[in-house]
Amino acid sequence: MKNKKLSKVRKKKNLEKYRREIDFKYNLSVYWSFLRKYKFLIVVLLLTTLISSATYIIEKFLFKVIIDNGTSFSAGTLAKEAFLGILFTVVLVYLGALLVRAFLNFFNVHLLIQVSDKMIQDLKTRFFNHIIGLSHGFHTTHKTGSLISRIMRGGGAIDALNDVIIFDTAPLVFQIIMVSASLIYYDLMAVAVIFLTVVFFVGFSVYIQDKSKPYGGLKNKKDDAEKANLSDFLTNIESIRYYGKEDLVKQRYRKLTEESKKADIVYSNFFRSLSAGQVLILGMGIFFLIYFPAVKFLDGQLTLGDVVFIYTIYSNVVGPLWGFVHGIRQYYRSMIDFQDLFQYGKIENEIKDRPGAKKMKISEGEVDFKNVSFSYDKRKIFQNFSLKVPKNKKFALVGHSGCGKTTLVKLLYRLYDINQGEILVDGVDVRDVQQESLRSEMSIVPQECVLFDDTIYNNVAFSKPNATRQEVFRAIKFAQLDKIIKTFPKKENTIVGERGVKLSGGEKQRVSIARAILANKKILVLDEATSSLDSETEHEIQKDLARLMEGRTAIIIAHRLSTIMHADKIVVMKRGRIVQMGRHDELIRQQGEYRHLWEIQKGGYIE
Repeated sequence: MKNKKLSKVRKKKNLEKYRREIDFKYNLSVYWSFLRKYKFLIVVLLLTTLISSATYIIEKFLFKVIIDNGTSFSAGTLAKEAFLGILFTVVLVYLGALLVRAFLNFFNVHLLIQVSDKMIQDLKTRFFNHIIGLSHGFHTTHKTGSLISRIMRGGGAIDALNDVIIFDTAPLVFQIIMVSASLIYYDLMAVAVIFLTVVFFVGFSVYIQDKSKPYGGLKNKKDDAEKANLSDFLTNIESIRYYGKEDLVKQRYRKLTEESKKADIVYSNFFRSLSAGQVLILGMGIFFLIYFPAVKFLDGQLTLGDVVFIYTIYSNVVGPLWGFVHGIRQYYRSMIDFQDLFQYGKIENEIKDRPGAKKMKISEGEVDFKNVSFSYDKRKIFQNFSLKVPKNKKFALVGHSGCGKTTLVKLLYRLYDINQGEILVDGVDVRDVQQESLRSEMSIVPQECVLFDDTIYNNVAFSKPNATRQEVFRAIKFAQLDKIIKTFPKKENTIVGERGVKLSGGEKQRVSIARAILANKKILVLDEATSSLDSETEHEIQKDLARLMEGRTAIIIAHRLSTIMHADKIVVMKRGRIVQMGRHDELIRQQGEYRHLWEIQKGGYIE
């Protein structure tokens, strides 16, 4: 019982949170930033919609003309030839209005598709570029599946909101104005009935839609969680199978879909009350719209054609009213979808280029960490850490996992900003140059080699898109990747699959090495570059890497100590500090951490 009460309290708090979260003013301002680029086309669309709406009024008026003149013809007060002439004129006017409306509808749809597609492209491009430019910290805390889902929903919301303006809101506004203007001459009470019907109908619809807002937000959150986890499950399919956890994952996914389904049902249930209320309001409107003109007709103040015109013109408002209510629902749906995406627009990159920052050009390759202090949130990693790597030297970083080796590389790449101190490359503080240019001036072979779902050739060429085919194949051969791809049916055009799933760990590592070789930069970072290779292949590649590192500054992160025996300096780290530094033959003779690691490892890995 207590758990149920807690669950209800949490749910209520979440709903209030989603209600407050939707920033309509901000979301509309962002939407307008996309729309204003095409405002001339929108004005054209509104004008053609106005003309198209007017043709419906003409259609109803023609029906009135037929009724009135038909009544006169039946009474014998109108000659047959005159009546036929009137009918002929009515048909011509009707066909003309029909053709105009058909053309304008075709033109409107065509133009709106063009505008919407352009706006969707603008939205996707802007937010993709923004998200790509956000800090490393942002991407380590946000699931890929959720980001993809929100960008796609944002594009759909643009399309939906454009439809709301052109097909739902504008026709209703135009019809109310034109219908009211048409009926003022005949019956002011009919105008009042239509006006009050519209007010009650729209007011009731807005009220229900407003009540449903937080539940729509909750539905989106559940959808995002489902898609994010679905992406996670499919990405880790090998781990799921290796551990025989298919049933466990199926149960988890079923639970996620169950939560999505419940959230959708609760949200959709609001529209049962909405539909019933709308039918009641429209029915009462029709009743009074028939009653008042009927009284005037009996008093001889209106003709039969006038009554029919008043009644039929009401449908000109009813149709757009239903469309408008649908539009309100789409509007709130779009605002909810915008909220999930546009909130990213408020997030700024924690790593910012300084005003006037210049592009980095590394010519020497000297790296100097000066009194560096850095913490992950409250977890201190470095305190007054200093290390200088001279140009063209090979420095290896060793130590137990968590000692700060990889973090040091991330700081060099400025994926994070240090709290204190300086990191200098060729004497230039990395914070004084454009971060993208800094990273493009270095090559890296990361520990976890993740590839694009593309060909082997394109994955290698990624580091230097303007490279010649000869240069790419030289890099492939240098990494001894040519021996592998010649066994593939499509050779270098083999698609590697998502994250390189079709290749073995060693094959992916070779692609990564070839990519770094092709980049041909002065500073080379090797983060366990041969960890996924067998001993024979590793021995061959180590010779190639030794040749590659000549004339370059190399920073090598290694767990397998046998791979860094020939480094110019081995830097032994422990808890973010340097505890030993020297060549292998010097350190192995000293009592200390390195010798201890060497004896534990016996040519294997440091855990």
